[in-house]
Amino acid sequence: MTDNTQEFDFSDIAPYSDDVFREKMKNLVKEPGFLHVLGYAVPKEMVPTMVDELLSIDNKYDFQHQVMFPFLEMLAKTTTAGITLGGIKYYNPGASYTFITNHRDIVLDASFLNLAFLRRGMPTTEVAIGNNLLVYDWISDLVRLNKSFIVKRNTGLREGLAAARKLSAYIHHTIVEKHESVWIAQREGRAKDSSDRTQESLIKMLAYGGEGTFNEKLKEINLMPVSISYEFDPNDYLKVREFVLKRRDPDFRKSQHDDLFSMETGLLQFKGRVHFQLTPLINSRIDQIGEFRDTNTSAKYIVAMIDQAIHRSYEIFSINYVAFDLLHDSVRFAGKYTTEEKQSAEEYFAAQLAKVDLPDITQEERDYMRHLILTMYANPLKNKLRAMLGGME
Repeated sequence: MTDNTQEFDFSDIAPYSDDVFREKMKNLVKEPGFLHVLGYAVPKEMVPTMVDELLSIDNKYDFQHQVMFPFLEMLAKTTTAGITLGGIKYYNPGASYTFITNHRDIVLDASFLNLAFLRRGMPTTEVAIGNNLLVYDWISDLVRLNKSFIVKRNTGLREGLAAARKLSAYIHHTIVEKHESVWIAQREGRAKDSSDRTQESLIKMLAYGGEGTFNEKLKEINLMPVSISYEFDPNDYLKVREFVLKRRDPDFRKSQHDDLFSMETGLLQFKGRVHFQLTPLINSRIDQIGEFRDTNTSAKYIVAMIDQAIHRSYEIFSINYVAFDLLHDSVRFAGKYTTEEKQSAEEYFAAQLAKVDLPDITQEERDYMRHLILTMYANPLKNKLRAMLGGME
């Protein structure tokens, strides 16, 4: 590959180099906000000892293996019923990948995928994270110490195009020159209704960098779709609340506090079983579609490939089958769950909806809320059925 990254300075978006690790960590452990978060990870009396341990580390590899690995194991033990990884046969240790996944949790999609890799002694990925989530400087420092790179959002049109070109060049540089894998979500923001769809604009952005044709640039970064399935979404009731608020006021926008609370809820509340399914690289399928003069057409085909791979590979839990049957007033999947599982799911839906703290909720809105939460849990099953039956969606 001809290196076309020379024109870019990645220092404002790339993970921190090990050369500055110790300096950045010294600053981080002085931040009251970081120390507050550290109190969640270890007992309060252990915080000074933990700070000393952090100050003894001078590189990202040791930080991930000595600190983040045990922290994520603790989080998995206390907030999940187990994390599993399938499709490992599609992974070649000699290659670097762009793992492109559906987006369920703001923080944990990439973190738990990296945990699954750490457990197998596989290298972790660099992680794309939007700057809209980096509401404090210390959060930006923390994620960049933990192998994350920054996606600049909320920019003007000209600045946005320049940021997209730079981001794409960085991803190509990371895969081809640094021989590191990256993780990126298939869309900006989570799918509020759990019906996952890849954004065409993301695929076009990924093809800004690299050399050759549109298809060749995408093949260069080895796109591997990964399907993420959470049995329970701790943020489901917050998403329902947001839908209701937008229904009441179409101009409603979430606050920074809302985003932080969603991050905290996703991190600390119970998620049930969590499954990651690796799927085959799409390079050979990109070859099959050939080159189109119009990149919009190419992007549409590649989006469909990614969506189909993710949808076909969902892990479907009993709650998804129950939600489908309740939503459609059917017994189509009654053989997939017991009476006890159905009752448990109905109790879960009721308990989550009871957390929606809005004044003057009407009966119509309650019906709407129930429809929403059932739709969230039924959509993965609907998408899987469509993908299994219809080929390319």
